[in-house]
Amino acid sequence: MESTEKLTDTNAILAYLYETFPLCFIAEGETKPLKIGLFQDLAERLADDSKVSKTQLRVALRRYTNSWRYLKCIKEGAQRVDLDGNPCGELDPEHIEHAKATLKESQEKAKARRAAESAKEGEAKKNRPARKPRPQGDKPRNERPRSDKKVARKPKPAAPAVELVPAVLEELKPSQRVNVKLGMTPVAGVILDINKEDVHVQLDSGLSVKVRVEHILL
Repeated sequence: MESTEKLTDTNAILAYLYETFPLCFIAEGETKPLKIGLFQDLAERLADDSKVSKTQLRVALRRYTNSWRYLKCIKEGAQRVDLDGNPCGELDPEHIEHAKATLKESQEKAKARRAAESAKEGEAKKNRPARKPRPQGDKPRNERPRSDKKVARKPKPAAPAVELVPAVLEELKPSQRVNVKLGMTPVAGVILDINKEDVHVQLDSGLSVKVRVEHILL
């Protein structure tokens, strides 16, 4: 059964159009001018398709036709195409001029935006507080004179090792603190319940486990 999940992301809808109408909507490289009134054809062709709505189709189509890649294909000699890639006539001169003007305006806005962002970054760097110069008399820590006599550091005393021993079932009781042997390192916890050979333990980490008595250490 095909998925009926509705597409809402514009990029996902464009990818769907690239896949469904590959001779009309070009995913990469130079595009082709679209037939005038193509949206109506598109809405009719996808009327029974629950994946897309007319509103989302209109948004996706607007993004496609406003892209620099598409505006560059609106030029003299180019042929418009329908959903199946069939030629639908040459472009009118006014459409070509409009596309050129739109492309130029969009590129200039992008250039101005990049310049503004660059200037903003430069101003931020300029306003950063300068580092205070190091006084002449001070030496960096790594350049302090070292003593010729090495002072041996006393090793820190090792913490006394705690030897854990296996628990005896008869000596265990609820609310008793124990250690559970999980892997290489025992984990501390509190006994919640004892059921025959099974011991239910709430670990200090918050995890609750049920283990055999041979895995309990004291």
